[in-house]
Amino acid sequence: MGAALPEAQEIHSFCRICTAMCGITVTVEGDRVLKVRGDDAHPLSQGYTCPKGRALPDWHHHPHRLDRPQMDGQAVDWDRCLDDLASRLAAIIDESGPDAVAMYLASGSAYDANGRRAAERFLGAIGSRQKYTATTIDTPMRPLVAELMGGWSGLTPMWDQEAARLLLLVGTNPVVSHGHGNGIADPIRRLRNQQERGPVWVIDPRRTETARLADRHLDPRPSTDYLILGWLVRELLIDGADWAYLREHAVGIDDLTAAVAPFTLDRTADGTGLEAAELLDLLAAVRTAGRLSVLSGTGVSMSRHANVTEWLLWALAVVTGSYDQPGGMWFNPGYLMQLDTRDWQPSDGHPEPGPASRPELPRRFGEYPCAALVDEIEAGNVRALVVVGGNPLIAFPDRDRTQAALASLDVLAVADVVETDTTELATHLLPVAGQLERADVPWMLDAYQPAIATQFTPAVVPPGADRRLMWQAFAELGHRLGVGVLPRGIDPETATDEDLLALIAERGRSDAATVLAARRGLVGEARPVHGWVLDRVLPDHRWRLAPKPLVEQLADLDHPEPLVLLPRRQMRTMNGQLRDLGNVGPEVLIHPDHGIADGQLVQVTSAHGDLVGTARTSDEIATGAVSIPHGWANPNVCTLTTAEFDIDPLTGMVWQSGLPVQLSPAESA
Repeated sequence: MGAALPEAQEIHSFCRICTAMCGITVTVEGDRVLKVRGDDAHPLSQGYTCPKGRALPDWHHHPHRLDRPQMDGQAVDWDRCLDDLASRLAAIIDESGPDAVAMYLASGSAYDANGRRAAERFLGAIGSRQKYTATTIDTPMRPLVAELMGGWSGLTPMWDQEAARLLLLVGTNPVVSHGHGNGIADPIRRLRNQQERGPVWVIDPRRTETARLADRHLDPRPSTDYLILGWLVRELLIDGADWAYLREHAVGIDDLTAAVAPFTLDRTADGTGLEAAELLDLLAAVRTAGRLSVLSGTGVSMSRHANVTEWLLWALAVVTGSYDQPGGMWFNPGYLMQLDTRDWQPSDGHPEPGPASRPELPRRFGEYPCAALVDEIEAGNVRALVVVGGNPLIAFPDRDRTQAALASLDVLAVADVVETDTTELATHLLPVAGQLERADVPWMLDAYQPAIATQFTPAVVPPGADRRLMWQAFAELGHRLGVGVLPRGIDPETATDEDLLALIAERGRSDAATVLAARRGLVGEARPVHGWVLDRVLPDHRWRLAPKPLVEQLADLDHPEPLVLLPRRQMRTMNGQLRDLGNVGPEVLIHPDHGIADGQLVQVTSAHGDLVGTARTSDEIATGAVSIPHGWANPNVCTLTTAEFDIDPLTGMVWQSGLPVQLSPAESA
């Protein structure tokens, strides 16, 4: 008789594609992942999943899955790969010092608690300061504004989904993205629940999926969101501010008043192209609500106006007394991180200098901006790069220059799950376990959930082929270099995922055993908390309303160009992930008035490069905008950007939204 076939079984886990981290039920048969559906018993997602989560079986069994280590393009065993990698890194460190080894930590690593911690500990153990992360690619304005206004870069304001009287969404589309800094599972249901309490307003030059559900949608000219927010703050300081809150919890009121004084109704209407009546309706809605929740997304965060727009968004929340207050916004202190139990030393917001080749770029939050990495390679300061869960060729500016720089490295080691544009250039390829092959807790994203809670998942299936857990790869590499990567007391030969996760969990609000037993749903409190930021974090318990660098940047803003590039998220892809599964394409979204037919090849040209893509024409987008999603090799938006000129001086981020472009039919270009 033949061996019995394995029976299908269902295992409860949670999805780690985005910050929503929905509960999922995974059907497996032996080592085959057959299906993913929503977990009806999960307290937050309540059975919801999106197409990305349901595609996890295809991702796990991807035809380009990385199965075995490679060295210079040839399959080798782990010992040979790590021995050679360690030998080359040791020689580079001996010859050029530890800063000749850099690391890029991307969003693919943010959802692997043990792997991310081991990678960062490895970089610190060898003594390198050359740390780069995806934060400086698309969202550095958030930690910047948090630090300048609140004294700490880690503050993340959350939509009060139980009591918000008004929800204002600026340049964000949670129906597709599931939040940007706020994890929003089942976004349509949550938006409809909000509408039972108070209205949802959307400010976006595109009629997004979220805008179609909103009570009101304002479609200003691209890159003019800051005018609306500045005008709202101006008018509320005249009539409608929460003065009791401001007097107790804010400084710089007069400076803020002076900064927004030029934002009259006429100027705002003229600059945004909106009708005065539309703006007055929004103002009336804010005054009626008193407090509000207001969120931004990549439509704001990737633009040249990102810092001032986010600042004025925060100022609006402070002026209305909405921050750290019921009915407004709250700050999740995290179940594991317990930020509300710590003593804080406020930061003054001054950055360190950048790396040797770009000292004018700021080093903030313990990392250099990604815009400096190619310069560091070209200058010979970086000779080895370790890429962890990322694809710089579709994320960094100056695509051709980036490719040449990566190809020139002595060592390019890539730890990832599937082949990418970057893995083709790797000297060392480390095939690591995917999310279904490892146990996990939401460590880095602990404070992004709409609840002070945590969850645990065991591995759904063991690592297949010759893959290893990421933390194991870095622990073994560190051992070969004579540096410790794992915490003391952990034996890398016998340790398990759960052993390392227990060290994270024991810092939480319950014992580690309770956390690791939470195999379905959450452990913790679902209700928001208020007051800890005002009491423990803010300098002298007060928001700094008018940080000088932001006031100066606001005064220097110029008028938007007639036609600019805008980003957008896609329902079935996440950055560069899942892009080659299913019928998904990176269309160039434009208005029909440009005279280009739907489906026609169109050339998009900036001052720095050009690309060709397939046009999709729709009146959902403003005539002054061209929208192309990021994360694709063709067309690659990074061919339009440069780290030489279009770069924010406060964060080092390359502008990718609001960038002036031109359109022409591709066949006549």
